[in-house]
Amino acid sequence: MTTAERDHLALGDEFEAQTRQKLVVIGNGMAGARTVEEILARGGGEMFNITVFGDEPYGNYNRILLSGVLSGESDASDIFINPLDWYTDNDIELRAGARVSHVDRIARLVHAEDGTSVAYDKLIVATGSRPFIPPIDGVMNGHGPRPGIFVFRTIDDCNAIANYAQGCARAAVIGGGLLGLEAARGLLTHGVEVHVVEAGPHLMGQQLDAQGGRILARTLREMGIGVHCGSATVQVTGEDRITGLAFKDGTHLECDMVVVAAGIRPNAELAAQCGLTVERAVVVDDQLRTEDPDIYAVGECAQHRSQVYGLVAPLWEQAEVLADHITGTDTSAAYEGSKLATKLKVMGVELAVMGLKEPESDDDEVLQFSEPHRGIYKTVILRDGVLVGATLLGDVSKVSFLTQAFDKGTPLPDDRLQLLFDVGPPTAAVSIADLPDDTQICNCNGVSKGQIASCVSGGAASVGAVMKATRAGTGCGSCKSQVIEIVERAAGGDLAEDPSAHYYVPGVPMPKAALVEAIHRLGLRSASEVFEALADGRDDPASKMGLTSLLRTIWGPEDLGDERDARYINDRVHANIQRDGTFSVVPGISGGVTSADQLRRIADVADKYEVPMIKITGGQRIDLLGITKENLPRVWKDLGMRSGHAYGKSFRTVKSCVGTDFCRFGVGDAIALGVEMEERFKGIEAPAKLKLAVAGCPRNCSEAMVKDIGAVAVEGGRWEVYIGGAAGATVRKGDVLCTVGSHAEVLTITGRFMQYYRENARWLERTYDFVPRIGLEELRAIVVDDRDGIAARLGAEMARSIDAYVEPWQTEAAEPATANQFAAPIAVA
Repeated sequence: MTTAERDHLALGDEFEAQTRQKLVVIGNGMAGARTVEEILARGGGEMFNITVFGDEPYGNYNRILLSGVLSGESDASDIFINPLDWYTDNDIELRAGARVSHVDRIARLVHAEDGTSVAYDKLIVATGSRPFIPPIDGVMNGHGPRPGIFVFRTIDDCNAIANYAQGCARAAVIGGGLLGLEAARGLLTHGVEVHVVEAGPHLMGQQLDAQGGRILARTLREMGIGVHCGSATVQVTGEDRITGLAFKDGTHLECDMVVVAAGIRPNAELAAQCGLTVERAVVVDDQLRTEDPDIYAVGECAQHRSQVYGLVAPLWEQAEVLADHITGTDTSAAYEGSKLATKLKVMGVELAVMGLKEPESDDDEVLQFSEPHRGIYKTVILRDGVLVGATLLGDVSKVSFLTQAFDKGTPLPDDRLQLLFDVGPPTAAVSIADLPDDTQICNCNGVSKGQIASCVSGGAASVGAVMKATRAGTGCGSCKSQVIEIVERAAGGDLAEDPSAHYYVPGVPMPKAALVEAIHRLGLRSASEVFEALADGRDDPASKMGLTSLLRTIWGPEDLGDERDARYINDRVHANIQRDGTFSVVPGISGGVTSADQLRRIADVADKYEVPMIKITGGQRIDLLGITKENLPRVWKDLGMRSGHAYGKSFRTVKSCVGTDFCRFGVGDAIALGVEMEERFKGIEAPAKLKLAVAGCPRNCSEAMVKDIGAVAVEGGRWEVYIGGAAGATVRKGDVLCTVGSHAEVLTITGRFMQYYRENARWLERTYDFVPRIGLEELRAIVVDDRDGIAARLGAEMARSIDAYVEPWQTEAAEPATANQFAAPIAVA
């Protein structure tokens, strides 16, 4: 190309740029950036020179996922929708970190606080909203919230909360709505005790009625979160540091940090300053225009037909109409408001809400089902045979049909029970195949069924590839199963398998064998070191427990640093948490055999600590239910017994029958073998829990044939060793691995099998899945016949773990591992 040709092209580009209109977008949040995306999709890049102002020094990110950033499940980079490179690639000028100070409608200029100005032909106001801080005494100082008090809205907020939480024991979240519960969820992983304070009578008042709110509160308490409804905060106490919250009724809640998540308010001041009509938010028409025909408003700062929307689905609908109108793609496009239907996860609990949450007249037909102990609540509201509202908490299996009925007016079955459950003929069931292509599947990112299917036909070869390309399923995650089904149907059996299906834990992209080899080779001794070396330094809390268990199996607990946040709460305090936040203590009773002395000690402890319930467990143990956290060390000390391991992913107990001692049919000493097995393998870590049993004859009174490992006595003084049995949610008779002639051989084979399972099972894979996956013949060849020459090593590794085991009741009861390990829960005074 000659110099003259290049100059000619450059002049052409300059002329084209000069002839484009100037489009300025104030706001780089989810609504503003999505609107720009929709404009570009309609050829707007050829029509406009686009400038975007954003308060934050980042690209556009998904605020819905901020709780994952706060908890450490996600890195901030994981939640970006449009990183900085995207703006450059699309020829967009991004003024990141530049706050707009005012708009001059006469001169058609946007002025920023840094002194710069940008001219516009068309202007989009997408300033979103800000956290609402109630007028509570002691919250604000002259510069904003005082130290120790935070709002929860941005990536920077997440970083500030996480850093401050490291020096705190107790955190209070003011606000029991969706935002507050997400903040509480994020705080849980930082080792602080979390309490949610709600001034209203129940949680999530915008989405749930009173009964639904109570059931959700019960579920959260079972997770270890304190819930205080009807508690209006009037003061944050403390001078130099936060010490607590004072409530209107005179009670007090101790805490040393506070997150205010009491709602949001539209950022409409900028629009009001330049003379636009503002009520609750910036008033717009059906084309999202203000009274100035060249200025639009979209998202949480826009008020349409008296409504202001805070959910993302209406924002996506508004963005499409605005883009149609401003590009001239469809000048008749009109936004007529949104029928609010959303499906999301609250603290991991699935929730679907559409339309009315409560009936509005006596003529409304109401169906309701409540099962509080499972956290399930369902209501359906009908008017003149039409679905006008539904709430599904904890069980959203009917959401596809109900959403279709709500959006499209699908005819309802005469048997109304089918609206809540899959019963009777399948008239009420709507499969993914029945849904029209315009059905929105992912509310968080506004992705329809048709868009997901088109992505597959366009070449995406796996579920992961489709999710990455469309963003479907990457928000709260509640739609992921539907996304998978659509992808599988669209692929017609040609779907590539996601490599992550073979990862041992989701946060480290390696199968177990490769992961173990790398841990050995690099000498990695903690979950943090594994993340740093094998996952690009990206910490994944969902993987920590699995990694810690694996590391303890590889190295033994004595050689590991104690990362407390890499354990479940049960493992941190060596007891089983209950629904009300108290704990269950199960003293060790090997083989189910106890003594009068042990029974007296248990009875004395029950009296001393006023244990509300004493129960015999299904595993032949005594369970002390209702022990408070602060009393656990004292209970352990007074009992003077070891743990019965009713918690953790580990060897649990050995159940036994009376064998030859008293039973007329016994052919083997089940009691002696049961005691030997439990004493030998107590506390051994495993990828999932291990339940064992010994039966003195094939009558199987101790259910040995349906345990992870079972020994059954047969004639001739021999023992059959069963593996892979189950009698819980999954029922499976175990497979006979071998028949041996002595207690010692049973212990040897059991140890080898357990060690091979520990080394090769997937995280949380029970033996009843592991045995069929590996194959009985393969396991027999390795464990019994020593085909691969590793039997001695398996036995030696198990012996090393046995020798390294330290009973936690004998150590941490006297010297807690951390100052707050057994801290008392916060009480309302």
